[in-house]
Amino acid sequence: MYKKMKLHLMPVVVGLAVATLLPGCGLLNKKGTSSEKANRRGEVTGVPKRSSWQQNLPIDMVPVKGGTFWMGQSDEDIAYTQSAMNKQITISEFFMDKYEVSNNKYRQFLEAVKNGELATGTPTTLKAPPTFNYDELRPDTTVWSTSFSYHYGDPLMEFYFDHPAFDNYPVVGISWDQAQKYCEWRTYHLQANDEFEFDAPNFRLASEAEWEYAAKGGKDVAKYPWGGPYLKNKRGCLMANFKPGRGNYIDDGFAYTAPVDVFAPNGFGLYNMSGNVAEWVLDAYKATSRVDTWDLDPIYDDPNEPRKIVRGGSWKDIAHYLETSTRTYEYQDVAQAHIGFRTAMTFMGRSGSMDVRSSRRTKR
Repeated sequence: MYKKMKLHLMPVVVGLAVATLLPGCGLLNKKGTSSEKANRRGEVTGVPKRSSWQQNLPIDMVPVKGGTFWMGQSDEDIAYTQSAMNKQITISEFFMDKYEVSNNKYRQFLEAVKNGELATGTPTTLKAPPTFNYDELRPDTTVWSTSFSYHYGDPLMEFYFDHPAFDNYPVVGISWDQAQKYCEWRTYHLQANDEFEFDAPNFRLASEAEWEYAAKGGKDVAKYPWGGPYLKNKRGCLMANFKPGRGNYIDDGFAYTAPVDVFAPNGFGLYNMSGNVAEWVLDAYKATSRVDTWDLDPIYDDPNEPRKIVRGGSWKDIAHYLETSTRTYEYQDVAQAHIGFRTAMTFMGRSGSMDVRSSRRTKR
């Protein structure tokens, strides 16, 4: 019995001895870390005990690692616009929506505005919720009739945005200005509903250079997101939703738009970078903007230019507009039945550290 008690007491005795001796050696004192001690000696070591931070992947986004590619014309310029001169461009890392923004995701934005649900949670960087006018944010459903001459678009005008049958279809009838408002809301929605000290970068439209780099799917030169030069795969199936031939709209399986997750993704895992709906990007339009912009993360930002660039081609366009290099534009306050959008987010770090394992923000 006595021996057993001695054995049980041994760890306690050893622990007391360690606790007594180590402070005397200066190993467990409460004077702080080595950097704090250096600060007290007049050295500069940075603010101690800063919270760590890791930028994780938001839901339904994919990481696009940085790289260098040839931006510009990849085939014959049949419109003879001379607006897509070739230039070597380097792009930094960013996140991009895997899919075009759907009717149902845009509806979440509208309902948050309509029900006054913006001021939930505790925003960190943003001091107050953004202000929106609900009536100015609704998609223009009349575009299904007004965008085309003598076209029976009434069924789509009535059902396309509101009916659950189209929840997973890309939202259309959205102007560039409305797409910007959605980005503003999504940023607030993320930042206002977490409990972390530091915020992720804002959601935004991709720049034109980012969009083209992402559309090529990691290929230096690619006519289409799947590479090319053909519009069909080995089984004879069309690779995108567009206007084949001289008007055989149904040949790809859809007369109008298709769900955002159909057709094969490109090398970065992005769906419908060509066809389905054309997409707003951040840049203003200028035929010679390639000459004016830098070759590292370029963006042509001119607030006085109402024309904004549209990329990717749509369900109503011929194959030329599906090419990764084709540039078109629309006025920023105009909505169309063939234009939608997807969002992007800057990544703060280097490609090798991009976190692709989680859609949740790591606690810091």
